[in-house]
Amino acid sequence: MDFDVVIVGCGAAGLSAAMEALEQGASVALLERSDIENRGGQTRWTEALMRMKSETEVADDLESHFAENAGHYLDPELVAETAQDFENWSSIVKVLNFTDPELIGTLADRAGPSLQWLKRYGVRFDSQPGYFITTCTTRLGPVGGGLAIVEALAPAAEKAGARFFYETTARRLVLNEAGVVVGLEASGKGNQRLRFHARSVILACGGFQGNAEMLVRYLGPNARYLRPVARGGYYNKGEGIRMALDIGAAPAGDFSEIHAEPLDPRSGAPEPIVLVFNYGILVNKRAERFINEAPSTVDATYENITRQILKQPEGIAWVILDSKIDDVPNWKRSVRSDQPPVSAPSLEALAEALGLDPAALRATVGQYNAACTDGPFDPLRKDDLATAPGYQPPKSHWSRRIDQGPFFAYPVICGNCFTFGGIKVSPRSEVLNTDGEPIDGLYAAGEMTGLYYGTYTGATSVLRGVVFGRIAGAQAAARRLA
Repeated sequence: MDFDVVIVGCGAAGLSAAMEALEQGASVALLERSDIENRGGQTRWTEALMRMKSETEVADDLESHFAENAGHYLDPELVAETAQDFENWSSIVKVLNFTDPELIGTLADRAGPSLQWLKRYGVRFDSQPGYFITTCTTRLGPVGGGLAIVEALAPAAEKAGARFFYETTARRLVLNEAGVVVGLEASGKGNQRLRFHARSVILACGGFQGNAEMLVRYLGPNARYLRPVARGGYYNKGEGIRMALDIGAAPAGDFSEIHAEPLDPRSGAPEPIVLVFNYGILVNKRAERFINEAPSTVDATYENITRQILKQPEGIAWVILDSKIDDVPNWKRSVRSDQPPVSAPSLEALAEALGLDPAALRATVGQYNAACTDGPFDPLRKDDLATAPGYQPPKSHWSRRIDQGPFFAYPVICGNCFTFGGIKVSPRSEVLNTDGEPIDGLYAAGEMTGLYYGTYTGATSVLRGVVFGRIAGAQAAARRLA
């Protein structure tokens, strides 16, 4: 089968690439591992919040947050090279394992126009109430979440002539003797072997959060306790990353980390987040506190806290609350689980219900209560109501005694929203080899491109998928005329 552009993946990145290529007159094939009812990958299941202060401008802290989380112990002389134009960077800087500023500058510059482009296809944006009661930045979201993007772009692509191949998995990139990517091999239903010929291939098939072998290989044995935050993640098994690495693509992104979200393990609902621990305490299976639950607003700190939950015995913790939680306006908005909290009239009874040692939980809560200080409690902003100096681990804000029954608890595990490790791309979405040169005919966008280190810059994943998907689609379509 011959096409100008073959795209692997049907989420925000893949669909944006498809529509941009179709707008440029290219013939397009999209390969999607799921069936048609579940198409859309991760995008289908997410709220798709975007770090924007308006429909035309990114949030004030977008670039600075990326800069603060660009990598670990970077060589300052190499970083200084990035003051030059990208074309003048040395090969080692082009593939340096860090978030390069050219990508972030491109994201910031193209974000507003990309939202306007989505609006042309009927996607509407608004500052909708999310699951964060307290926030440190500004966000917009498509009305209807990520599903609205899928339901706008997929039918538009079909109408424009794109061919969708569902229940089809890309397996291997095909190169000619000159090292140019000229297509790929795939498998369809019944393990049927398929071959696609194309002037360009765009990989937009996500990370490896649905691949247990890759998770343990890169993240270690505690990865056994991870699960994707929503059903779309189970389709992401890392083939796109592997295929690109197999032909010499440079790795990028932190392969040892993920975007972590705190989930209720009892729930099968999409993204059953529990983000109320900043108003209570977290205890592990030994009924011990292990983390500062409120170093700042929850949207800025939940990822690092959730990663610490993964390191606890059996990768689980419980948030302990009392009836004063009702003093927090709309607190239930921060819990997306469809399961009720475990409740009991006493701490001992709560411990029994949770399978914890009652004496240990009573001691932990007693020590915490003794460290709480008197002062004004303000649930909607950082109130500096901290535990007494010397108490460990401290709690920086919203520290109130847990002493008024009935008592409540939610179990919390580390959910894997997406993996950070991926492949390196240029600002033109070209996949770079380990020498910093573009692999002719190969582009990538979205989750499978390595961009994140340290702490995830929240509300940017879908946004970068759209921005760089469009760039990849335009670049790939232009090659058909070369």
